Amino acid sequence: MDRKLRYTFLFILLSGVAYGQQSTREKLKKIRVDHFFTCTLDQLMDTLAAAYDIPIVFERDSLMQMDITEHFFDEPLGKVLKFACKANGLQYWIENDGTLYILQNPDDLPRLKKRYELNQTARSFKPVILPPPADPPKHFMFALTGHVTDQKTGESLPGASVRIRGTDLSALTNTSGNFTILNIPSDTSVVDVSFIGYQPDIFRLDSNSVKGNISFSLYPSLNSLSQVVITGRKKGVLNTDSKKVSVIQLTPALLDKLPNIGEKDIMRSFQLMPGVAATNESSSGIYVRGGTPDQNLVTFDGFTIYQVDHLYGFFSAFNSNAVRDVELYKGGFSSKYGGRLSSVTEVRGKDGNKKEANIGGDISLLSTNVYAETPVGSNASALIAIRRSYQGPLYNKLFGQFNSSAANTGGGAIRGGPGGGGGGFGGGGFNNQTTPSSYFYDLNTKFTYAPSTKNTFSWSLYTGADRLDNSREMTLPSFLTSSGGTLNIADDTHYGNLGTSVKWNTTPSQKLFGSTVLSYSSFFSDRDRGTTGTITDSATTTTINNGILENNRLKDAGIKSDWEWNAASKLKLLFGGFNSNVKIDYTYTQNDTTTLINQHNSGSTTGAYTELEYEPNGRWHIQPGFRTTYFSPTNKLYYEPRLSAIYHLTDHINLKGATGRFYQFTDRVIREDVAGGDRNFWVLANNSNIPVGVSDHFIFGTSYETDKLLFDVEGYYKRLNGLTEYSIRQLGGGATGGGPMGGGAPMGGGGAAATTTITENFYNGSGYAKGIEFLLQKKTGIYTGWLSYTLAEAKNKFDAYGSSYFSAAQDIRHEFKSVNMYHLQRWSFAATFIFSTGHPYTAPAGVYNINTLDGNKISYLSVSEKNGERLPAYHRLDLSATYDLLKTDATKIGSISFSLFNVYNHRNTWYNEYYIRGNQVVTTTVKYLGLTPNITLSLKLK
Repeated sequence: MDRKLRYTFLFILLSGVAYGQQSTREKLKKIRVDHFFTCTLDQLMDTLAAAYDIPIVFERDSLMQMDITEHFFDEPLGKVLKFACKANGLQYWIENDGTLYILQNPDDLPRLKKRYELNQTARSFKPVILPPPADPPKHFMFALTGHVTDQKTGESLPGASVRIRGTDLSALTNTSGNFTILNIPSDTSVVDVSFIGYQPDIFRLDSNSVKGNISFSLYPSLNSLSQVVITGRKKGVLNTDSKKVSVIQLTPALLDKLPNIGEKDIMRSFQLMPGVAATNESSSGIYVRGGTPDQNLVTFDGFTIYQVDHLYGFFSAFNSNAVRDVELYKGGFSSKYGGRLSSVTEVRGKDGNKKEANIGGDISLLSTNVYAETPVGSNASALIAIRRSYQGPLYNKLFGQFNSSAANTGGGAIRGGPGGGGGGFGGGGFNNQTTPSSYFYDLNTKFTYAPSTKNTFSWSLYTGADRLDNSREMTLPSFLTSSGGTLNIADDTHYGNLGTSVKWNTTPSQKLFGSTVLSYSSFFSDRDRGTTGTITDSATTTTINNGILENNRLKDAGIKSDWEWNAASKLKLLFGGFNSNVKIDYTYTQNDTTTLINQHNSGSTTGAYTELEYEPNGRWHIQPGFRTTYFSPTNKLYYEPRLSAIYHLTDHINLKGATGRFYQFTDRVIREDVAGGDRNFWVLANNSNIPVGVSDHFIFGTSYETDKLLFDVEGYYKRLNGLTEYSIRQLGGGATGGGPMGGGAPMGGGGAAATTTITENFYNGSGYAKGIEFLLQKKTGIYTGWLSYTLAEAKNKFDAYGSSYFSAAQDIRHEFKSVNMYHLQRWSFAATFIFSTGHPYTAPAGVYNINTLDGNKISYLSVSEKNGERLPAYHRLDLSATYDLLKTDATKIGSISFSLFNVYNHRNTWYNEYYIRGNQVVTTTVKYLGLTPNITLSLKLK
């Protein structure tokens, strides 16, 4: 052993490991020091350790070079320790066994712990961690029901591992932090509890453990990325779950380690994993395994979020400061979930600090984010989080990139790329002559009340909205008109979400747990786009006065009750029921008088589900389920069988598979708008032209996992039916065509319009998505990260487009991602690289003209094969550096993050726009962002 490194320590017998840390912390608060010290720092630590029975570990050679000269007048011991450490640039950390470590850098902890253990072994002195049971066992083969929480905040810890030492009995806490383990050998058993980001702990049961719910509290671990991996859960930003098929778990607390444009972003972080497309910079909605964002169910505390992003997708709708944990089910998901064809994203909000009040927030070049949490009495807690954007240089860059005005001979352009999402994207061409104004905000609040250990009530509220005002005045250039002209363009878009829920969690018996949620969600989208003014050409003055009003409303009220019954030690029954009532309104009015679309639909879904979690032996985990739904507009029952299974071939190799049927009753379809940009709106399936969507999933994979590495492969095939696309055609002057593959928007003309016929077309079709995903992940150490590759194909077939399959708009054939994170003391560095083949799009084939009855000529674009072309390949590199801000006791109170988005300034193609100039098609390529820097400061009081 290195003779230069020597330790001093004093070990006291502990009644339990959990008591050790609490005892040391209590001593720091209660012991008073009235003494004058003038000595080296190592002598001070020796004195405190011996005088107050506190095991203190430090590197003597370093501390003996530091001095302290100070008189403490009846000061708490903790204040003395903080003063000594702060004056010398040190931190201290208390482990769960009560040992106090003096650190020069946070990364010193693993090294000091290891050498401390070696020192004790060399002295042939083994500390007593747990004493023998105080009394003989009194109860045998009983059920243990409990709850795992954060020691500092009282927050529940879902997914924590609870194991009975010396047996194969174990459980993971559910979404509310509760667990049940049957057939406990005796009431003197030892329980091992662990969770990602927390210090593992052990607890001795006693006769009181049988009487009711027991609570286990864990202390957070030091903010170091080199901690030991917990069995069944990994320590990282994004992880897979070895007991679930196609599931990704996310740790919001570590999101600041990844590069970002705006701030810590939940939805965008998922895009770094295989099977989730990462090339759509203009949307936080996720495309999972060839699915579209509306095929991904997104819930927050039990209510549905219908618009998942702000500011063209550069922010997700979720404030990470209000989020506790997130899981993404990429396919083959449990019968507990339904109503979507592709995937499920379940977001659970924080309850708020139950131990002490705390405030914090983030500020970046784009937004400000503030939150506060506090206990309310002894049984309740509250949390509020508010986020709002502000217009600065970076915000204006984003807004200007996606809101440029255009003037052309016909006032219209057709896009050859993906359709627009929630905001009004203008065409490309001439610069705005006034600065657009816009903002977004969101608010989260939650109140939680636990009148007893068996019942918890919570109320959660989310509201958020975007206001995008791109109204401006445009002066037409002289090359378009002989005398010019001025147009006043109104373009005001307002959209957002409101969601709220009341949840009741109950444990009526040791084997039964229930969660019932009353929920309400609403979505709105309003757009007012119009043009007024005059154009003078060859002494002829034309007055322009046209526009559109578009309104989409969705309201969703429902109830859902989920129950878990632990029937036996290896058998759990999940069951529940649900009801949802949806009302959707969509109107599209032209020139204030002509209503082109006027839809008002409502319907309800009612049903039930059941599912078994069965482990016949130590190798199999089988999960069959069944879900049935009644949908009122069609007056039919829909049956959804589900099955997933995992087989542990060895301790390191797993085989896994899943299959199931999934229905979707509420869809978001794209309305073709060649003049103002494609728009999305929500519709409800009916019994005629909008069918109920249906998908069958088939998934198979294998994984090899050790403490340090994970190699995972999953293949999937999805069969889809009941897909819907929508277009509206305005045919005039005796024009024919206007079908899905012919016709287009009028691109030229003027003067009086001919008689116009409005046709609405819902096109129905089928499709499939298939692929294989590879993931290689390094889970521990100062360097962590992963490589992933996805080979995929997504194709659709609509009779209106022909008898052959064509590439879906979201089809990406090859996608490679590299995520690299390096931890150096307080610094965390990250680099992410993404490469994928381009999206398919439909290109124009030519131009044709139609003469109207008044002698004018209107030009139309004819289009080529549906999605027959592809945009160029997409690739970018992002970098970030994060510096953690620590208190003297090594508690993290914030961070400063620097990020560079698209480091080598490769501006990827978003979409193409097409104009007619002299009977020729002119193409304008609209690009995504180039090099974009950002800086974010995050702080919290405690």
